[in-house]
Amino acid sequence: MTDAKQAASGNGSIRLPRVIGHRGAAATAPENTLAGFRQAATSGATWVEFDVKLTRDGHPVLLHDRRLERTTDGSGEVAATTLKDLRRLDAGGWFGPAFKDEPIPTFQEALAACLELGLGVNVEIKPCPGREVETARVVVETLLDAWPATAPAPLVSSFAPRCLAVARAVAPDLSRGYLSGPLPRRWRDRLAEHGCVTLHLDQRRLRRRQLAEITAAGAVLVAYTVNDAVRARALVAAGVTSIITDRVAEVVAALA
Repeated sequence: MTDAKQAASGNGSIRLPRVIGHRGAAATAPENTLAGFRQAATSGATWVEFDVKLTRDGHPVLLHDRRLERTTDGSGEVAATTLKDLRRLDAGGWFGPAFKDEPIPTFQEALAACLELGLGVNVEIKPCPGREVETARVVVETLLDAWPATAPAPLVSSFAPRCLAVARAVAPDLSRGYLSGPLPRRWRDRLAEHGCVTLHLDQRRLRRRQLAEITAAGAVLVAYTVNDAVRARALVAAGVTSIITDRVAEVVAALA
């Protein structure tokens, strides 16, 4: 989609599309993989969202869970595993035989793939417990180094306030998003405290009154994870700026 709403703050602006592929295109390809990014682009996404955490030896990689079992053929904690050992794992076979031997991408590989595919990025800083500061610092520094100024301005987001604080300290001009499940109390204060330009909420917990309050305040609202086309249309009609979805093709078609 080409229509976007511009979110502005004292530290810059961000332009978001109506549809953002969740962890690539998680309904049709293994999540947080380069195959997922290719699928998202083929399905009509212009942006993708994905999760970044650190290996034991400090390398940023794309994984959502703190453990390896759900999305790879490995086991154990990500924070206890080196990059070399992670690279031996299959991150696609669990999803289907067509994706067997799909590797866990490094953050640098993911950014290069998105640039090649013409995809904007919403990078969720997803630290393993106790590694909030170092994860945020590595993610932001890597993004600044690898993402050219000529590409669409990226967005970093996190559920962890410490990650947002570090991101702001390291790169104050980098756009940030505040992630939450339900609408937080004093949500305006939380956005202001961390200099966030977007608010990301679980669509299952969004109520009509809350939607009206958020949109009346002019906040840029991102709803996740919306896999029903009817619900996607209703949320956009109610003022949601961007829909994060596993089912990219269906939601793109519904909002066209």
